[in-house]
Amino acid sequence: MQIELKYFGPLTEITRCDSESIDLEGSTVEHLLEHLEEKYPGLLERKFRVAQKQEFVGNEAPLSGDEIALLPPFSGG
Repeated sequence: MQIELKYFGPLTEITRCDSESIDLEGSTVEHLLEHLEEKYPGLLERKFRVAQKQEFVGNEAPLSGDEIALLPPFSGG
């Protein structure tokens, strides 16, 4: 499955890009995270949330082929 990824904040420093397309054989967010943590070991040291269809999802969520965003913690004001 082709996955479109967007990275935000300090995650762009780790990945050295703000977006990319990857081909993934896994079917869940957990499979995606395992792939990304192998490709970008620095992600293991960061806290972030995963959003699909502009909604936060858990690791067990199935990948739908929609854009995935990795978002670091943020605060509002």
